[in-house]
Amino acid sequence: MQDISVIILTLNEERHIARVMQNAQKFARTVYVVDSYSADRTVELATEMGAVAVRHEFQSHAKQFQWALDNLPITTEWVLRLDADEYLTDKLIDEIERRLPATPSGVNGYTLRCLYNFMGREINHGIIPLVLLRLFRYGKARIEDKLMDEHIYLTEGTTADMTYPFYNASLMTLTEWTAKHNWYATREAIELLTIECQKHSPQQILNIGTHSAGVRAKKLKYARLPLFWRAFALFVYRYFFRLGFLDGKEGFLWHFLQGWWYRTLADAKVYEVKKRCGNDPKAIEEEIKRISISKLKV
Repeated sequence: MQDISVIILTLNEERHIARVMQNAQKFARTVYVVDSYSADRTVELATEMGAVAVRHEFQSHAKQFQWALDNLPITTEWVLRLDADEYLTDKLIDEIERRLPATPSGVNGYTLRCLYNFMGREINHGIIPLVLLRLFRYGKARIEDKLMDEHIYLTEGTTADMTYPFYNASLMTLTEWTAKHNWYATREAIELLTIECQKHSPQQILNIGTHSAGVRAKKLKYARLPLFWRAFALFVYRYFFRLGFLDGKEGFLWHFLQGWWYRTLADAKVYEVKKRCGNDPKAIEEEIKRISISKLKV
């Protein structure tokens, strides 16, 4: 076991909790489950498998994770964030076990590459892996207070990169997956509208850490592209130019649904708000405030 605490945020994750718990227990000393008052057996199952489970009212993923960092009785040197539908590959676990004890004192975090498994198939083409700071020394990191695409960042020190990936692998049915992404699309629309209202300046982007700044800079560039065309162009780029078609039917569905449909839906919600507000920036800002976080709960 490594000197790592894993933090998992949950809400009705009965179908995922056993897999993520079994995975985390391969390398972690302690597993914390922070639950948003699930209606299923998530907490019961997690507790039976040895997790320290607590309940806390959900406001946003960022606020929930920061609450966990500030309030859980963490005693390990390192912390790893995992979502309930994620798991580390055996090669990544071996790499962590090999490299973590020899980490230089100035390195306070490790970035991990996120890949996707969709409908039981690993998506190996058409995407550039997300590089995310997920493993960090306790007390040396915080999380951005954002509604969508929140990133962990170091408060001091530098990061190093792990080589092997972890996977996001939802076990939801396609109906459940699209319903959840309708919810995500509302959050994405708010994020895009917020960028248009210039609440994220270039200087703010530079202040969140190198790896996060790169992701945010891409989002800023995407937000400045023409509405609807940007989603279509992203699908064409990923599916044809980056060879997404090589992953068969599952690959087509992934790139169509996640790369085109979901982003077009977000753009439609942006268009709806802008049309309702007459493209008035002040009115749009008020509309963003009106769509409160409480209305965005799953």
